[in-house]
Amino acid sequence: MATRTATSKPADDQPFDFNLDAVQAESDLSPFRVNYNQRRWVFTHLEELSIWDLVAAAEGGEIKAMIGVFEISLGEQWAEFRKLALPQWRMKALFTAYRKHCGLEPGESEASGN
Repeated sequence: MATRTATSKPADDQPFDFNLDAVQAESDLSPFRVNYNQRRWVFTHLEELSIWDLVAAAEGGEIKAMIGVFEISLGEQWAEFRKLALPQWRMKALFTAYRKHCGLEPGESEASGN
């Protein structure tokens, strides 16, 4: 059998089929601000989060996915937020409000867009 060689990459000056760098968000990506335990918490908009991080968080099931979204969206604030007691009923209310802020209706998955 003949050995196959890798095809060469097109030069950087060649046209491309799609410019992902030029894509703009279709919705307002303002952060979600929450007051809890007499402190302001700022969650990055869901659509701004890395899809790779969201997929990794979702692999652990629904609760781990919610926690993963909070961890990713809070960024540097996560360590302090994690120290607070957070009953499950509050987490569910927070997640519902966060999804609504981000334009996702209950039952609509993040993967479906809007």
